[in-house]
Amino acid sequence: MEFENRDEYIIKKYQQDEDTMIRLFVHWCLNHDLDPVALYTRAYPHQPTNEALLNVVEETKTDPAEIEVGTATMLEVLQIFGNDDLAFVVAEEAEKSKD
Repeated sequence: MEFENRDEYIIKKYQQDEDTMIRLFVHWCLNHDLDPVALYTRAYPHQPTNEALLNVVEETKTDPAEIEVGTATMLEVLQIFGNDDLAFVVAEEAEKSKD
């Protein structure tokens, strides 16, 4: 495998995995009657709008596949991608829903 092709493969694979993480997050939010954009903004208030997140939210409105995502799984996936602030917000919301 050429070095350039390997780099392209790694980048593409990361982007696919990141897309999967976003989709899981959106479905987790919908399963808990939460707004994914609001939670993301709460976790990262100084970041610009996440276009990938908005795209997945829109796709989910037109094709609302029911995917059950457990909170523990969601937290692990977010932490794998270094989204610790978002994982913290998810954990807070999960704790609230236990009440």
